[in-house]
Amino acid sequence: MPEPIRLYVRWVDAIGYRVGRFAMYLIFPMGAILLYSTVMRVVFGYPVNWVMEMSQFMLSAYYLLGGAYSLQIDAHVRMDLFYGMMSPRRRAMTDAFTILFVIFYLAVLFRAGVSSTEYAITYGQKNYTAWAPPLWPIKTIMTFGIFLMLLQSISTFFKNVAEARGKPLT
Repeated sequence: MPEPIRLYVRWVDAIGYRVGRFAMYLIFPMGAILLYSTVMRVVFGYPVNWVMEMSQFMLSAYYLLGGAYSLQIDAHVRMDLFYGMMSPRRRAMTDAFTILFVIFYLAVLFRAGVSSTEYAITYGQKNYTAWAPPLWPIKTIMTFGIFLMLLQSISTFFKNVAEARGKPLT
């Protein structure tokens, strides 16, 4: 593979790794928020109305920011009916073909995310709940996570093509 592609794969993998490792630790503040809610409701009899939404926002950030890392380490679920019986080169060819559908899906999703984030910022969109938080922060994080997954999918495509050609990048 040409050097610019190798450089792209190295950079995207490094960024995806760091962001994914950061996202991995978001489970702890999310757990702390849920524990706080439980203690406030059960011990003190004071329900907290923002906790459920905040934990949903954090969960969204958790799995979307960690998506690129999961793709990088090949941790996504796949159906293994015939895939496991294929040779490594044939698997790489299959992966190179199927990742194109993922790239298309993520490109469409990213475009919609940008549009939705622009709307939230422009019009000061808030959630229709008692807490009514602004939605632009979580939409920005979600769109960034989708963008990272798109970049990682392209990186994965390059790796699969290289492996299918018999010259792996890593």
